[in-house]
Amino acid sequence: MQRTSVFLVEDQPALLQKLVKFLGAFAELEVVGTASNGEQAVEDVVRLRPQLVLLDLELPGIDGIEVTTRLKRRAPEVEILILTSFDDEQKVYAAISAGASGYLVKRVSPQKIRSAIEEVMAGGTVLEPIIAKRFWNYFQSVQGKPQGVDNPWGLSASELDVLRYVAKGLSNAEVGKVMTIERRTVRTHLSHVYRKMGVNSHVEAVVKALRAGVVEL
Repeated sequence: MQRTSVFLVEDQPALLQKLVKFLGAFAELEVVGTASNGEQAVEDVVRLRPQLVLLDLELPGIDGIEVTTRLKRRAPEVEILILTSFDDEQKVYAAISAGASGYLVKRVSPQKIRSAIEEVMAGGTVLEPIIAKRFWNYFQSVQGKPQGVDNPWGLSASELDVLRYVAKGLSNAEVGKVMTIERRTVRTHLSHVYRKMGVNSHVEAVVKALRAGVVEL
């Protein structure tokens, strides 16, 4: 069985120890390192290249949003899942716009974290339901009128379809079922969408497309 390598960033020693213990109990996960501040996290992750970083937002030194920004610049292949006690939608949007693939609050169970890691590694985005609702409202508020260019980024027909389904809230797996393609193909299309649009995440791509009037909710 292929294990997912995970790096933990948390400044509370007791919680960090608890996370190491909880996640280490899952056979498919391997904790390969930990850090208690943002600067250390960036250097260690760039060196170790784990598959996923479980990252607290509130850290001494640089915060989780800046850590995400730096990691996506220096190790873009590493997935980032935010785990924090805050559910401020502005912080969520900033983290995901910087390239994070999901957001969970610290009160969730280890099983929830495990399933969120699985979803992110499969190419999905994870949001708490209350945050997802706020994002939906935000999406509606930024929706613009068509600007006369149907496809300013040169997306293929399949890439446009994937983007439109993602904008409607479908997961990668659900998009694959609707389009009758494999989930990894959906992820490939999304990576092309991100590159062509100059963005790092589902949320940033959807907001940019909504503002341009290219997709509708």
